[in-house]
Amino acid sequence: MPAAQHTLVMTGASRGIGRVAAEHIVRRSPDAHLLVVARASSGARLAEELATGGHTVSYVPADLGSLQSVRSAATEIRDRLERGDLPPLRGFVGNAGTQYTNALTESPDGYEATFAVNVLANHLFVRVLQDHFAAPARIVITVSDTHFGDFRHNMGMVPGPVWNSPDVLARPDAFAKPADTAGGRTAYSTSKLAAIHLVHEYARRLPAGIDAIAYNPGFVPGTGLARNAGPLSRFAMRRVLPVMALTPFATGRGAAGRHLADVVLGTTPAPTGSYVDRARVARSSEESYDPRRERELWDAVERFTVAHAA
Repeated sequence: MPAAQHTLVMTGASRGIGRVAAEHIVRRSPDAHLLVVARASSGARLAEELATGGHTVSYVPADLGSLQSVRSAATEIRDRLERGDLPPLRGFVGNAGTQYTNALTESPDGYEATFAVNVLANHLFVRVLQDHFAAPARIVITVSDTHFGDFRHNMGMVPGPVWNSPDVLARPDAFAKPADTAGGRTAYSTSKLAAIHLVHEYARRLPAGIDAIAYNPGFVPGTGLARNAGPLSRFAMRRVLPVMALTPFATGRGAAGRHLADVVLGTTPAPTGSYVDRARVARSSEESYDPRRERELWDAVERFTVAHAA
């Protein structure tokens, strides 16, 4: 096994498409040091399992819902890069995501928990590590076609995004019926639209050679995304909806993970700012292309995370 020549940082590698993607990455890029960000309770075991076969894998513990914890993890990675303990940084994969049964769940910092994990955690990692990427590098953020908000993309299972001022979206109680499942799902689709907006802004602001890509796996039944849902929804996601992976509407976990690895490793060609729908570059929703909204969101998340980015 060759010595690691570059570092890839990844969140959300412990289950679902992230686990599949991580396995592809270490197998197909043996010169990579895969650094997974995971909870302290599972990170060491995850790194050990992924390192089977002599691959170079390590982990940094973090609770992605806590900005203090994210800053601590990102700073540790930055310090290891500066000391030369890690080879040059060539990628960040923000694959972790969460969805709640309401829009009232609050993070330790007072933000709505979906927004904290799906938007703020990724942004803080990108900003802390920004000056340490070695071109060519790729930042890949996993998004969702729920951001389209139409029947064709999710068969009405998830309400479409409802945009508002970022100062409103970032806090609990931002949507109609916030205590209901519909409120939680609206928070999810809106957070994924926000992530696409930020990818567009990263593409404008990051130096040449550091590309930012939004990756949509499509509808992937059988993942851990519904772990915070009610018993009926969890049962449907685990036992009923996986059958839909046999139809064009859904994507199997194996295919979705492979497609993610393809984007991370550059096998799927995509210019910076792209939206990759499974295996190809496509257009995201018309709503997702709004430079004024993107600048407003950038300014807001900078304010939200500035105390944690130093």
